[in-house]
Amino acid sequence: MSSAVPDRQARIYVAGHRGLVGAALVRNLAEQGYVNIVTRTHRELDLTDQSATEAFFRDEKPDYVFLAAAKVGGILANSRYPAEFIRDNLAIQHHVIHAAWQNNVRRLLFLGSSCIYPRLAPQPMKEEHLLTGPLEPTNRPYALAKIAGIEMCWSYNRQYGTRYLAVMPTNLYGPGDNYDLNNSHVIPAMIRKFHDARRTGAKQVSVWGTGTPRREFLYSDDMADACVFLMSLPDDQYLQLLGSDEVASGRFEPPLVNIGTGDDITISALAETVKQVVGYTGDIVYDTTKPDGTPRKLLDVGRLNSVGWRHKTTLRDGLALAYQVFLSEHQPDAGEGSTGLV
Repeated sequence: MSSAVPDRQARIYVAGHRGLVGAALVRNLAEQGYVNIVTRTHRELDLTDQSATEAFFRDEKPDYVFLAAAKVGGILANSRYPAEFIRDNLAIQHHVIHAAWQNNVRRLLFLGSSCIYPRLAPQPMKEEHLLTGPLEPTNRPYALAKIAGIEMCWSYNRQYGTRYLAVMPTNLYGPGDNYDLNNSHVIPAMIRKFHDARRTGAKQVSVWGTGTPRREFLYSDDMADACVFLMSLPDDQYLQLLGSDEVASGRFEPPLVNIGTGDDITISALAETVKQVVGYTGDIVYDTTKPDGTPRKLLDVGRLNSVGWRHKTTLRDGLALAYQVFLSEHQPDAGEGSTGLV
C-alpha cells in the first residue's frame, strides 16, 4: 500500500477484526498477500479506553489502519441502547483517529454506514447529500457518531495533512454476521427466522413492517475488496478522494466514498429470496405494527466506480454463501439429521 505499488510488508491494523466487516478485511488482506496484519480482540484492547489505545499505537506503530470497530445493530438494538450507540462509537473513533495521527499512520480508512444520510435524501444518495436534512430517528445516535467520524477525518486532513478517508458501505451481510434476533440486521434476522421455521415446521414467518421499503445489500467480502482497493490506490488517485477545505474551495467535498452495488430491492422481495435460499415452504406475514425505518436507502456509487471498482457477488449468490456459512456455524440439535440442512 505505497504510493505506487502495494507494500505487502506494511503493518496493517484492522480494528474490529472479529466483526462482519473486520473479518472480511482480514480475509481479503491475507488473500492478497499482506503478511503483517495486526489485530486485537476487545478483551486484549478496549478502544473506548484512550490510554490503552494510545499505548497500543505507540508499541505497534501500524502503517495503515482500517477502522472497522464499532457498536452496531438493527432497529431494535438502536432503539433500546441509543446512549451506548453514540457514546461507544464516538469514543472508539476519537481514540483511534487521534492515536493514528500521533504515530504517523500513512493512511486510515474509517468505515461508517449509509444511515449517515438524511432520511428523505434524494435517491440514489450521493456523498454530497451528507448533512442536508434530518436523519432517520431510529438510528440517529449511531448516525451522528459516524458523521462525527467523517468530520474528524476531514479536520485532521485539513489541519495536520493526514490522509484519512471515510467510506460508507451500504447494508452488509455475509460470513460472521450476527444472527441474534434481538440485535441483528435484516438479512441475518431473516436467515435465522426462515431457518428456524423450516426446522420446526412453522407455518408462517413474521417480517417487520409493511415490506415496501427498499434496501441495497452488499456481500461483506465485496465490501472488503473495495476497501483494500481504495487503500491501495496510487497517490494521484487516492488524494483526489480526500475532498477539499471547504473554507478555501467553497465546495462541500468531504473525504467520503460510498460503497455499494447501485441496485436495491424491496423488503418483501428480499424475504421471498431468503425464503427460497433457505428452502422454507410456509407463508410470510408482515407485522405492520413494527417500524419500516427509512423508506429507501440506495447509494450512488459513481465515485467508487470511477476509480475502477465494481461489486462481483449477486444478491442471490451472496445469500446462498451466507446461508452455507450459517449452517456450518449453527449445527442442528440431535435428531435433526434427516432434515438435510447440514
